[in-house]
Amino acid sequence: MQRIDDRIKRGGDDDSLISSVVDWVMSQALRDTTIEDLFEGCCLRLRSAGLPIARGYIAFRTLHPLYSAMGLTWELGNGVKTVGMSHDASRDEVWRRSPFYFMLSKDISLLRRRLIGEGAIHDFPLMNDLRDDGYTDTLCYAIHFEEAAPGDTEARGILGTWSCDIKAGFSDSDIRSLIRVQNRLAVACKVIIKSQIAHNISTTYLGTNAGQRVLKGQIKRGDGEKIHAVIWYSDLRNSTALADMMPEEEYLDLLNGYFESTAGAIIDNGGDVLLLIGDAVLGIFPFTDNRTQAETGELAVKAAYDALERMKTLNTCACDNGKCEATFGLGLHVGNVMFGNIGLPDRLQFTTVGPAVNEVARLEALTKELGKTILMSKEFAEIVGRQCMPMGEHQLRGIEEKREVFTLGD
Repeated sequence: MQRIDDRIKRGGDDDSLISSVVDWVMSQALRDTTIEDLFEGCCLRLRSAGLPIARGYIAFRTLHPLYSAMGLTWELGNGVKTVGMSHDASRDEVWRRSPFYFMLSKDISLLRRRLIGEGAIHDFPLMNDLRDDGYTDTLCYAIHFEEAAPGDTEARGILGTWSCDIKAGFSDSDIRSLIRVQNRLAVACKVIIKSQIAHNISTTYLGTNAGQRVLKGQIKRGDGEKIHAVIWYSDLRNSTALADMMPEEEYLDLLNGYFESTAGAIIDNGGDVLLLIGDAVLGIFPFTDNRTQAETGELAVKAAYDALERMKTLNTCACDNGKCEATFGLGLHVGNVMFGNIGLPDRLQFTTVGPAVNEVARLEALTKELGKTILMSKEFAEIVGRQCMPMGEHQLRGIEEKREVFTLGD
C-alpha cells in the first residue's frame, strides 16, 4: 500500500495535516470523551495524515481497587483493546524486562528500535513479539505528569509505543511528527485520567449511584432528595468473638469474604451499597419508573438468596482450611428515606437517613432473638411476589408500636 506521505510533500512539524491531528487531540481534552475514543481517534488521524503506524500502545498508572495501571492497544483494523494490570504487575518479571522499565530506570524519554534488517535490535522481549507480529520499526516513549526523581519507575505519566509494518520503517519526519503528537496526546490523556480517577474513587468509596450524584454537583451539606426504596441492613454475627479468637489477617480475610458475599450480592442484583459500617452493610434498591415495586422487591430477595449461597461457599472453604465459619443477619424493609449529604460543612458523608433506616437496623437485630437469618417488615412482605412466613408481632427497640415481622418461606 502506497504511503500517503509519498504523495504529499510534508514539512515536518509545520505539516498542516499533523497540525490538524494536534488540534483535534487538544480539543478532546475539553470534552467528555473516553480515553479509548481519544486514543483510537488519534491513531486513525495519524494514519490519515500519512504516518505509517499500524499499532499504537499507551499505558498509565491509575487509582483503582483492582488495577494499578491500564494499558490500551490499538491495531489497524482491530480497534482498541483495554487491559487492566493488577497491583502485583509492577513487581513481576515481565515489567522488569520491558523497555519501559529500562527507560524509566535510566531516565530515557525516547527509545527507537528497528525490528528487521541489518540495524535490527531485539534487546527486549517486546521487540521479538512485535517483529513476530509483522512490525518493522517501533518508537517507545515515556512522558511524566509530574517531577520525577531519576530512576523512579513508579512515577505517573504515559508510556507508549508507535509501530509500523512497512519495510522502510519510520522516517525522520515521521518521528518528529509522532513526538509532537504524543506530547499533546499526553496532555489530553492527563485530563481524562484525572477525571477517571475521580470517578474510580467516588464510586469505590460512595457507590455508583451516590458517586455519580456527587460528581454531578451534589457536594454541599443538605444536597439530596427523598426517595422510596427497599432498604437492606445486614450485620456479621459474633464479630467481636471472631476478632478475638482469629489472627488479624485471617479475620480481615473473613470480613472481606463476608462483604463480598453480602455487599457483592446487592450490587450484582441491581442495588446500591451506601455504607460499610464496621461489619454491617447498608444498601438500597430504589423504586424506579422502569420496574414495578414487586420487581424491585424480588431483586432484593434474589440478592438475599445470592448472599446466602456466597456465604455457604465461603464457609465451605473456611472449614476445609480449618478456619472459623461466619453467619449474618439481614433485615429488609420499605420506606421513604433521605438520600444525600450530611455532616460538617466541609466533611460530609453521602448516605441514607430517616426512620425507615433505623427500623431496618432494629429488624436485623431481631434476627438473633428469633433465630432467623432474614427478617422482613410487613411493608416489604406486601410487595414481594412470593410466600412469606409470618413471625408474629414484635417490639423493635426504640419504636413505639409493635411491628408485624416475616421471614422468607420455602
